[in-house]
Amino acid sequence: MLSELKIENVAVIEKAEINFENGLNIMTGETGAGKSIVIDSINAVLGERTSKDLVRSGTTSAKITACFEDVSMSVKNALELMEIDCESDGTLIVSRTISADGRSSCRVNGQPVTVSMLRTLGRELVTICGQHDSQHLLQKETHIEYIDFLADIGEILSEYRNVYSSVVKKKKELNVFLKSLKDKEERREYLSFRIKEIEQAKIVPGEKEKLLEDRKKLQNREKLAKALYGAGVALNGDDNTPGCTQNLYTLRAFLNQLGEYNSEFEKYAKGIEKLSYILEECSSTVSSEVSALEGEELDVNYIEERLDVLYRLSKKYGETEEEILGMLEEYKAELDALEISDEKIAELENEVYFLSENLFDLAEEISDRRRKAALDFENDVVAELNYLDMPSAVFKVSFTQTAATSKGIDDVEFLISANKGQEPKPLSKIASGGELSRIMLAIKCVLSDLETADTMIFDEIDTGVSGRAAHKIAYKLKRVSEKRQAVCVTHLAQIAAASDNHLFIEKLTEDGRAYTKVRKLVDDERIYEIARIIGGDVITKSTVMSACELIDFANTP
Repeated sequence: MLSELKIENVAVIEKAEINFENGLNIMTGETGAGKSIVIDSINAVLGERTSKDLVRSGTTSAKITACFEDVSMSVKNALELMEIDCESDGTLIVSRTISADGRSSCRVNGQPVTVSMLRTLGRELVTICGQHDSQHLLQKETHIEYIDFLADIGEILSEYRNVYSSVVKKKKELNVFLKSLKDKEERREYLSFRIKEIEQAKIVPGEKEKLLEDRKKLQNREKLAKALYGAGVALNGDDNTPGCTQNLYTLRAFLNQLGEYNSEFEKYAKGIEKLSYILEECSSTVSSEVSALEGEELDVNYIEERLDVLYRLSKKYGETEEEILGMLEEYKAELDALEISDEKIAELENEVYFLSENLFDLAEEISDRRRKAALDFENDVVAELNYLDMPSAVFKVSFTQTAATSKGIDDVEFLISANKGQEPKPLSKIASGGELSRIMLAIKCVLSDLETADTMIFDEIDTGVSGRAAHKIAYKLKRVSEKRQAVCVTHLAQIAAASDNHLFIEKLTEDGRAYTKVRKLVDDERIYEIARIIGGDVITKSTVMSACELIDFANTP
């Protein structure tokens, strides 16, 4: 339970230490005294969103520290997940410092934690039911949360949401493929045409160079033949003249003879011998070329047609044969990828089908459990409302089946009829402020047995309520406080009279500056505060007697 709250430099509160006790803790005070600041401070130290405006004017930071005693096992489990040690006596100290520049730091038992971690822990420590919750109750979208809490479907709902997330993800992937299906068909036709065009050309690397050489040969065939003939005569001679090969042979023979008399000629003979070998090779090449030229059958039309094909393809796909063939491989790879995408579509469609089947099975089970919990919830809330002076109230939980969402296939809405003969209608259209406060309290009473937090805070749960209904609300709060610590901010004397620990919040002025003070009221102080709530600033014997009577009968149902 919450045992102590220390507040420093929060709005009008310069410094306050508030001690809470078991049972029903009541906070009262004039409007504007700072009761809401205390609740804001509790929210802040529990990790809820706050603002730098909370910092008292003229100071650099605000600090709130909360001490909890005998914390529950759920709190200890949360601490264990955060790797924070709990004191052996179950004491837990939580603090949060908020700087004027908006930054904040949080600690749990002296160890730094994030605001998110603090919020998670805070929800295990305290449940706050205030005006915000009453407005929350008017929002249809939140109603399903109450039913889910009662139905205790956290585990199966988590499984459902995992499957739902998978279905959404797979459908998105599938839609991407299906959306581009038309474009893919056009691309497939384009690629197939290009592949066919290149493959039919039967391109061979180096072919163009060979064709150009052949064309050059055809264009210069006569010149080439004449040159080869002349070279052959020069090398080998003809019927009238010996060629240079024969002349060199003769010259070498004479040089060898001269070398017998003068060694100088021997080196010339050797040089002529090497030259003769070169001439023999040249003669052989000339002869081969002549034979080739005579035997070669080149088709000028074929050459020109092939060169034209290669020219056209080079304009589309690449300058060289290698580049054209490279584009062919790229087109084939892309076409293969498109074929794979077709397989992927079929695969995704199967996955979506089987996941959707599983999703629907889970959704139906969740819906069944919700509807069963809703029936008990309706009866319990009506019973509470009857006690809270709404004897003709009809409370219904409406279910409408929807397409699957992250919450399942149920659209849930609370309907109420406060008066006899009226059809139940949505809360937002029927409930007045006082009725809404009682509905909220009735729901909290129904849920209280399931709440894990040891402390429940009711912030002005009595809005729009007076008389007999106020007395019954006080009784209900008293009953709640028998199971867990309850803290209530109120303006009603009937509720204040039921307190086990009455805290008075007052605004004072010192040195021209306002500040808030919180103190415990006992004995006559408590009686006079309840009398003030009944009669205002003028306290009479009658209002004091009324206050005493309220305290005497506070525990009477």
